Amino acid sequence: MGNNERRNTVEPTVRALVQQSRRGPRDLTLTTDRRRPAPGPGEYLIRVGAAGVNFADVMQTHGTYAGGPQAPYVAGFEAAGEIVGVGPDVGTPLRLGTHVVGAGPGAFAQYMTMPAAGVLPVPSGWSDAEALGLVLNWATALAALRPLGGIRAGEVVLVHAAAGGVGQAAVRLARHYGARVIATASPEKHRTVEALGADEVLDGRRPDLAEEITRLTGGVDLVLESVGRATFRTSLSVAKPFAGRVVVFGAASGDATLTTHDLVFTHQVQVKGLHIGALAVAAPSLYRSLLAELEDLIAHGVYPPGTPHVHPLAEGPAVLRQLETGRTQGKVALDPWL
Repeated sequence: MGNNERRNTVEPTVRALVQQSRRGPRDLTLTTDRRRPAPGPGEYLIRVGAAGVNFADVMQTHGTYAGGPQAPYVAGFEAAGEIVGVGPDVGTPLRLGTHVVGAGPGAFAQYMTMPAAGVLPVPSGWSDAEALGLVLNWATALAALRPLGGIRAGEVVLVHAAAGGVGQAAVRLARHYGARVIATASPEKHRTVEALGADEVLDGRRPDLAEEITRLTGGVDLVLESVGRATFRTSLSVAKPFAGRVVVFGAASGDATLTTHDLVFTHQVQVKGLHIGALAVAAPSLYRSLLAELEDLIAHGVYPPGTPHVHPLAEGPAVLRQLETGRTQGKVALDPWL
């Protein structure tokens, strides 16, 4: 069967990466006979063109992602691809053949299901891979900066892990909204972050990080915190008293603690938590407004097509290990047909 012929057929079984345990990416295995999922109420069946790899995937392999699936399960949750089936109660569905980007269970497979209410059409002229990050990385960065962070022109924004998927989006957006951007990244990634428009790029592991940021800025208006234990105290100490905001949406280096005593007597700052999936469920109108703003940013060229590093599906376990140890830059993706 030729490649085009194969892609026009909805196969009964699919290739997929299945997480077998809570022992991390080493127990993520490739299977070739997984039963194709069926769309339930309010869902589309998607032929996956590209699946995004996120740090949440790493956390799920260790069972540390709150509300994550229980092993064994088909891994992954972000993808872009073609609608090939529609479940009941979708309302006014998009046409079969429409390419969309969204989230749902089992993205590291040739087929998956997605809640119809959370998808967006792939922008005109973009490939599936180029659209990855739209409803997760870019939506997270925009939510952290705008409704939660209250960014204003002329403010100083600190972006940790600025070479990652959310970090790169945050640097671009913060610059667009007129902020001065201080970024942290490992030294080998500094040129990548500088090219995005960051005003200063620092090694996030330097021992005098807080002192250097304070020297450069006199205090930060908004911090985007996704690293956790390794940078959290720095984030609190460099944020301006009372007016400074710290938006927390990850903990790649492990959890950090914050007490009421800290907030009253040491770090009088505004700390806000962000999980884009929870925001979509708890505040759907706010989430849709974020997506609408992102579409506008795309239309005006502020948000360009993504340039993910795409790997064959079988390389998924190795890719997750690289992400876990900080050896990736930007968006990373898997192609389930390779």
